[in-house]
Amino acid sequence: MSQTTELVPKSVLTRIQDFSDPRQEWRRLFAELYGTFLLVLVAAGGGMMGQAFPGVIDRSAAVTAPGLMVLGVILFMGKVSGAHLNPAVSIAFALRGDFPWWRVPGYIVVQLAGAALAALVLKAVIGVSATAGSNYPASGYSTWAAFWMEAILTLGLVSVILGTASGAQNVGLFGAFGVGAYIVLAGLWGSPISGASMNPARTFGPDLVGWDFTDYWVYLAGPLAGAVAAVGLAFLLRGRGGGASGSAAAQGALFTEVSEGDR
Repeated sequence: MSQTTELVPKSVLTRIQDFSDPRQEWRRLFAELYGTFLLVLVAAGGGMMGQAFPGVIDRSAAVTAPGLMVLGVILFMGKVSGAHLNPAVSIAFALRGDFPWWRVPGYIVVQLAGAALAALVLKAVIGVSATAGSNYPASGYSTWAAFWMEAILTLGLVSVILGTASGAQNVGLFGAFGVGAYIVLAGLWGSPISGASMNPARTFGPDLVGWDFTDYWVYLAGPLAGAVAAVGLAFLLRGRGGGASGSAAAQGALFTEVSEGDR
């Protein structure tokens, strides 16, 4: 018997690892709310802090912080909820067959709530408008240019997420480094045009608190289009989803490891 099962009753472990047990859904939903809160805290916080203290935070730091935060969140709670932190990711996992559709609405609601809560906290603490932490198309660029940038960047992000959580490519918690690194790199080159949101919740929170949904459709439609395209590419690269390891990574699986039979 492992040390884990000696410390925790087997019945409790069974319930926690049962994706379909409604008694455990609150745990996963809270993880998504908390994780998205932390992500938006640094993603929107960079712009809002820059507004309050001009010249203190440059663009490189502002786009690096969310990637590092996502890395940390995946490492500490990825096995609780899957650490989606993004409605586009939840929908992509469901389209891939690694996540049940009935759980998607709950995940999206708490992701949006966590983002809004983070924006509220930032506004209260920093004292500037939450719109300073949101995303908008760059001056001189059309909303369609920003849309395509968001779609392309999200295509890469979701491809990395699906790839590191699927079958033989499942690299467990080390996938966090791949996802975090991608977010940093995408932000470094893509943020000047669209802000490199890649996440409808990340932009929704500041927009709601600042009550300015100007061009929000870009940050909803762009990431969703990129996520759907990534699911199609995943099928071309690896065939159908729904394998044990991919589902475990997508849904949250405490104490789960990839077995030889799943490779």
